[in-house]
Amino acid sequence: MVFLLPVKRSGGRAGVDPRKVLQPAGGDDEDEDDEDEMTLRVNSRQLLFLSTQETSANFQKEGTLRVGRQHRDLAERFCRLRGNLLFILKKQGGALEEVLLLERCEVMKLPDDDRQLAVSFDSGDPRVLFQSGSSADCASDEAHRRPEEDGGGAEPAAGVCPLHLRVGVVAAAAGVQVQVCVIDTHTHTVRKYCCAEVEQGADDGVFQTSVCFRGDCPLCHHSRIKVTVHHEETTHTARSFLGFTSFSLRDLLRSEEPHLSLSLRTMDGVSEVGEVMVSRLQVEGESDSTTPPEHKCPALCDSLHTSVHDKENSPMMRAVLCAQVCKVYRFQTEDQRWLLVREQMSETPLSFSLPKQLLSALIQEHRNRMQQVKELGDLSPHWDGLRHDVVNHCNHLIGCYQETLDELDKLSVSTCFKSSGSKSDRHLQFVPTNLHVQRMEVTDPDSTGVWYEVITVGAPADHHQSFKHGGLKRLLRKHTLHRNSSVSYSQDESSRARELLASVAQLQPLVFGLAEELLSVSLELNAARLQRVLDSLTQQTEQFVHALKDELVKSALLAIHNQRSSDCDGSHVHSNGLLCDNTPASHEEGEDAGQRDSEYDEEEWDRAWANVAMSLNCIIAMGDRLQGREDHPPELTSPTGDANSQNTASWQEQLLPLVLTLRDCVREAVGMARAAMTFVVLQGAVSQTVARGPAHIVQRHHAVFSQALSAVVCGFVLKLCGGLEDQLFLQQLQSVGVLAQFEGLLSTYGDELGMLEDMEVGVADLSGVAFTVTEAKTEESDDLLPTLSGAWGSLVVEVPLPSETFGSLPRELKEGRLIRVCPVLFNIGINQQQSLAERFGDSSMQERVNQQSCERLKAYCQTLRDKLPDMGKTL
Repeated sequence: MVFLLPVKRSGGRAGVDPRKVLQPAGGDDEDEDDEDEMTLRVNSRQLLFLSTQETSANFQKEGTLRVGRQHRDLAERFCRLRGNLLFILKKQGGALEEVLLLERCEVMKLPDDDRQLAVSFDSGDPRVLFQSGSSADCASDEAHRRPEEDGGGAEPAAGVCPLHLRVGVVAAAAGVQVQVCVIDTHTHTVRKYCCAEVEQGADDGVFQTSVCFRGDCPLCHHSRIKVTVHHEETTHTARSFLGFTSFSLRDLLRSEEPHLSLSLRTMDGVSEVGEVMVSRLQVEGESDSTTPPEHKCPALCDSLHTSVHDKENSPMMRAVLCAQVCKVYRFQTEDQRWLLVREQMSETPLSFSLPKQLLSALIQEHRNRMQQVKELGDLSPHWDGLRHDVVNHCNHLIGCYQETLDELDKLSVSTCFKSSGSKSDRHLQFVPTNLHVQRMEVTDPDSTGVWYEVITVGAPADHHQSFKHGGLKRLLRKHTLHRNSSVSYSQDESSRARELLASVAQLQPLVFGLAEELLSVSLELNAARLQRVLDSLTQQTEQFVHALKDELVKSALLAIHNQRSSDCDGSHVHSNGLLCDNTPASHEEGEDAGQRDSEYDEEEWDRAWANVAMSLNCIIAMGDRLQGREDHPPELTSPTGDANSQNTASWQEQLLPLVLTLRDCVREAVGMARAAMTFVVLQGAVSQTVARGPAHIVQRHHAVFSQALSAVVCGFVLKLCGGLEDQLFLQQLQSVGVLAQFEGLLSTYGDELGMLEDMEVGVADLSGVAFTVTEAKTEESDDLLPTLSGAWGSLVVEVPLPSETFGSLPRELKEGRLIRVCPVLFNIGINQQQSLAERFGDSSMQERVNQQSCERLKAYCQTLRDKLPDMGKTL
């Protein structure tokens, strides 16, 4: 440590003023709340005397070194080492600049320069760099380090992962949350490692949790662990601070006591509000040899097969797993061999990343739908009322989803887990509850390990809206019964309608313009130019007729007529306050209009575009006749101007009525097509928004699906990582898709019945999800997280893989083959409420859900047998 200014000593480093004598401050009667804290005073004359002694025998080492705290600040200084004191002088025999106390520090070689040493202190103060003239001198300096097991001296850093800790908290609180951070005293950075799930002990105010540090969070002896305790959250924004403490890993590993007992202090460090007990979990079979405790690693973890650890520590696994807790057991088999079992529970960042992506996709989808209906231009009052309904519905959902997304962006910075206590939080509706990855590795000493993986998650349900009126299945059924039956159109049909509207808007002006040009050219008596204009008109009109010959237009016109007929006895109030009266006795339409509607001719549309074609044929025939008349020279070379004028007028007079007829036919066809396609776009928007129910039902639908989606994506990624070398599994993915099995333990009584209704719909919606495998840009965690694209009902989850792994996949998967999802849900109520349901209530829903899932499972297996007979034999 450097003697610069008076500070309190904490963690072994003391800064002191050279003008004062080196002695403990205070006496025995002073407050000693913290035994590690003392103030040091140094006598500058004594230090100067020690540093300027000419007898080299009083120093273990002396010489000229380049010293500094940054590589660019290194300056040549004369250094003398005496015990734990390193004197740094401006030059030999010169003024003393500073003194380092080599206590509770580490001295290490820098990997990029074998001539440099770095001294770093446990307290986290900036390290000091030394550069010698040669690598031999550096090695000699390093050899003179004096590691002292009592806490003094420098010692090399060493990794201590994996490390399993048990943390106990004793505090006067009803419930607590524990946050664990890792402090790197070299880089002065704090890294949040996890928010641990806490279990309450047998006594009030006693809480326990455990933490596992793996290779993805490298620890060294200079690292410090900070434990922060909060009162248990009541809302997503209210979390009161209780206290904190920190400890050095070196102290923990060297301690001979079963645990470290630390004071839980308030932010100012004055008041004690509880106690934290930290101990290292010792698994059975851990070596007790002469290896220093800080260099130990659980023997059972070391014995696990290397390839399994390589797979577990792969970039993909590090990207999708976090805050892992691990336990290792050993069981003796009948043949006196040892079976190793490793249980691991992890959280996953997918709990927040996928809901945020889904919210963003839904917001963009509703914005696009609003823009589409706004682009329809002026509409009739009834259709304008429908458009207003769609815009209001989309605006409401966009506002709610944007608020939720903003809150999730804030929360995801500090956590990736939603506990049961937050399941009713409004801003966490889309986040799965208690999503954990449960993994168990069973290893025989003579074989590689086998992983068993299960995703555990709270039933996908919207607890915020509660279940007073039932779950999603019941709410959707009630809405379906009460809404008016109307035709709906798919997203593909709506896209075709928008394309046809754009084509009509582009082609109609071209046809009209060429028709006008044809009349103008007819005045010039130029047959060649007349033919060129006529050819252009023919080409554009044929494109126009081809665009109109779409069965979607014909079916939409029929649907408009049927809807008018079905709505003739009712009225509807739109969200803009417009009352649309559809009765046939309205003053505007009268009985004749109603009668004409009832006599709608399905062939009317065919005649409309056929009239356009026939009008064009008439113009072409007239052009041919006019050009044939021009081929007779006597008629065209009259000596008088009157004859020429009469001929010109004859061309215009003969083309004009035909051109007017063409324009009228085109205008009629455009009107009918525009009305039909506008109806398709509006009905498509209505079916995707208003027709799905009130906003709260739609929001519940999206939230439940989001929770189920996070679970299935997490499971697929883990399954894919574990089966990359299994060719049959890869063939199964590309041939029949992935089978996602959900198992529920919900009863069919009370609120759990509503939860089961929510879960049934959420799981069923997963059938509209597909996976595809892509090549990751880099192996950074952010680039390896799955991404979401597409729209509601046709979402695609892209799973990136590292380049080397992606290259080993089958060609079909590398080319983007979609992997479909076959979701099944099996439920069995096992609690007392299910007994009540079977005795006094109704368990038919559970039977129906299980029966439907069984049928889907049979169909999946049959498809698997048909496409992959070798795999089907094992079913």
